Amino acid sequence: MASPELPSPSPELPHLEPPVEAAEDGLEESRMPVLEHLRELRIRLIRSVLAIGVGFMIAYFIADQLFNALTWPIRDVSHGKVLLIGTGVGEAFFTKIKVALVAGLFIASPAVFYEIWKFIAPGLYTRERRMALPFIVFATIFFAAGGYFCWAVVFKIGYAFFLSEYSSIGITPTIRISEYLAFSAKLMLAFAVTFEMPIFAFFLTRLGMIDHTMMLRQFRYAILGIFVVSAALTPPDMVSQFLLAIPLLLLYALSIGVSYIFRERKSMEVAQDTAS
Repeated sequence: MASPELPSPSPELPHLEPPVEAAEDGLEESRMPVLEHLRELRIRLIRSVLAIGVGFMIAYFIADQLFNALTWPIRDVSHGKVLLIGTGVGEAFFTKIKVALVAGLFIASPAVFYEIWKFIAPGLYTRERRMALPFIVFATIFFAAGGYFCWAVVFKIGYAFFLSEYSSIGITPTIRISEYLAFSAKLMLAFAVTFEMPIFAFFLTRLGMIDHTMMLRQFRYAILGIFVVSAALTPPDMVSQFLLAIPLLLLYALSIGVSYIFRERKSMEVAQDTAS
């Protein structure tokens, strides 16, 4: 009798490697968040530039009045004795362009702050996204307040000092309008940006990223950073640097107070939510 046939062993299946296309698709999927963030950043930047362009066109129609306002502090402290001159054929035209551009940035600041908020909003909780309007309003107010403080207070102090140096050596100053504008615009924008410090302290505190104790611990480093920033943002002279550094120190102290008040308030809100 024939012996029963044993079943032949099944052939071993080869190990299948994942297709290259699938691996690449997974890699592309992992890259998508970064690419989406970059795309969102590009959209926000384009919209901000367009808003500044609209502000520039509005400001250009009143560039003459804006230039007169910008030069008022130095004419006031010199009692009209300082002479502003132009040495290039197109210097007056380009001066108007620059004045309108700086003014356009202030005019468009609400739209720019809106785009900043829209860029960071996806990373916030629903409750935190409700702070959009307060952020835009107060950021705009402090931005304009910084520029106004520079124009009304800092310019007078700074120009009075610089002109007194001319008087001490018996020289009547004659200043190019392009140099005056570059100096004034840089200083004004520096003050406008640094006046945002309490606003960012408020929102970073509400988001739980900083608190007053951390700011107090870092106070020594903050002083060093403030003087470094002042030197970077202002023209290369000690007077301008101190004129920016002193308000910055006061703003940092104010930011500590803002962080203390609203950190405590947030703790109370969290406690009430837990109790309920």
